Amino acid sequence: MSLVEIGHRVALSSPAVKRRIDRLEREGTIRGYRAVLDRELAGWGTEAFLEVYCERDMSVASLKEGFAEHPEVVGAYTVAGDAEAILHVRTADMRHLEETIERIHSQPNVVRTKTQVVLTTLVDRHDAGPIG
Repeated sequence: MSLVEIGHRVALSSPAVKRRIDRLEREGTIRGYRAVLDRELAGWGTEAFLEVYCERDMSVASLKEGFAEHPEVVGAYTVAGDAEAILHVRTADMRHLEETIERIHSQPNVVRTKTQVVLTTLVDRHDAGPIG
């Protein structure tokens, strides 16, 4: 979005928007910029959430290390509840998803997984943030 477009949305001039963006970058509120890919066109159109159940002695660090080695894992979260973690995964197709689940399930101390395949994304603010 251009500075002019942002200015129109927040009722500021382009120079004022630029000053605020510069300040937010200096303060670390804005930590970077990224390209937003069309996941379907990029070949990663199958999406799922995996509940991961582990032996109770797993540390957060070992969970993070184990999940980070899978490029299909785009988000990993420890959660309150029955599961120790929830993984957000993206794959090329269902066969790729199945292979990914098998790899994750075969990790040490992973007891079982439960998968929910995404049919339709209704709201996705990961790329836009609260302004966009």
